[in-house]
Amino acid sequence: MLLGSGELGKEVAIAAQRLGCRVIAVDRYAGAPAMAVAQVSEVVAMADPNALKAVVRRHRPDVVIPEIEAMAVDALAELEAEGLTVIPTARATAVTMNRDRIRDLAARDLGLRTARFAYAESAAELAAAAPPLGWPVVVKPVMSSSGKGQSVVHGPDDIKAAWDGAMAGARGTGARVIVEEFLRFSLEITLLTVRQWQGPTLFCPPIGHIQERGDYQCSWQPARLGEGQLAAAQAMAKAVTDDLGGAGLFGVEFFLCGEPGAEEVVFSELSPRPHDTGLVTLVGQNLSEFELHLRAVLGLPIPAIRSLGAAASRVILAGPEAPSGPGTPTYLGLEHALAVPDTQVLIFGKPDVRPWRRMGVALARGADEADARGRADRAAALVVMQTSR
Repeated sequence: MLLGSGELGKEVAIAAQRLGCRVIAVDRYAGAPAMAVAQVSEVVAMADPNALKAVVRRHRPDVVIPEIEAMAVDALAELEAEGLTVIPTARATAVTMNRDRIRDLAARDLGLRTARFAYAESAAELAAAAPPLGWPVVVKPVMSSSGKGQSVVHGPDDIKAAWDGAMAGARGTGARVIVEEFLRFSLEITLLTVRQWQGPTLFCPPIGHIQERGDYQCSWQPARLGEGQLAAAQAMAKAVTDDLGGAGLFGVEFFLCGEPGAEEVVFSELSPRPHDTGLVTLVGQNLSEFELHLRAVLGLPIPAIRSLGAAASRVILAGPEAPSGPGTPTYLGLEHALAVPDTQVLIFGKPDVRPWRRMGVALARGADEADARGRADRAAALVVMQTSR
């Protein structure tokens, strides 16, 4: 059972069905992408713990795979206590949903290098916590996703707007933010980390990526890291995933900060599931992140993870003026996009549109990183979305 059925859940469902699994796709709205390929679908209020427990108990799946953060994660612990397998574990899902819990685990409990940070539970506390970190600072709700409620604060005059924005973008009822030093980084990477029930922890070639508005825009693989940098990232990823336990694929994010040629690897955050930047693995690896997730979850062997050469992705977005709400998206220009050599275009099949919503992705292979990224960018730019009411 997939709890969350967006574009990543859709690829998980496809990978599961190829291995003979029956898939039940659950989400808060009808027509979610994974529902188009699952055998069974359910529409449930994902934030309602009783509704979530009821749908799981009704179907009694062998494996429950949370694919989003916006759900009643506390219900998972109760289901796990009843003998259901939650991937990777109920605790891991709960810890990583909250920025304060995963940051405390990484920095305080495991001693990993992170940005300096503090917490605040009011605008006044935020005003007191920010200056010691040095301007600018980054303010985020402790519970949110896809950059919602996140802002860069350049001075005391921006504090109230940052607090109000964080509260507007937060999930849940708690009024708490994390405020971090502003890291000047040369590269942001995702290290996809595969934890097996039995067997060693495995790592995919690192993925470089760029975010805007707190959301991923493009990614490429393999990202260029020094041998020591890669070893440091792998050691930190293994430490935190070992603590969280269970099995499956984790998306562990890092910054490379410092002087060119001597950048330090800094832990950022972690998702206990396939990662949006990892869509590039559909063309960049012998086994995609979704296939790796299912193999790890089902206890199947993973003999090797190999790069297939330079690969890249670029998201296909609804524009800033896109009307919010139900509609019928249509896509023009696919014949031009697919004429770019060594490219694929995935249209996610989302039934609703809103400004900047991710509606698809262009994937490309190339002779090198620049070539692959250029092809993905060209293909994505050639797809034009229109919405009819």
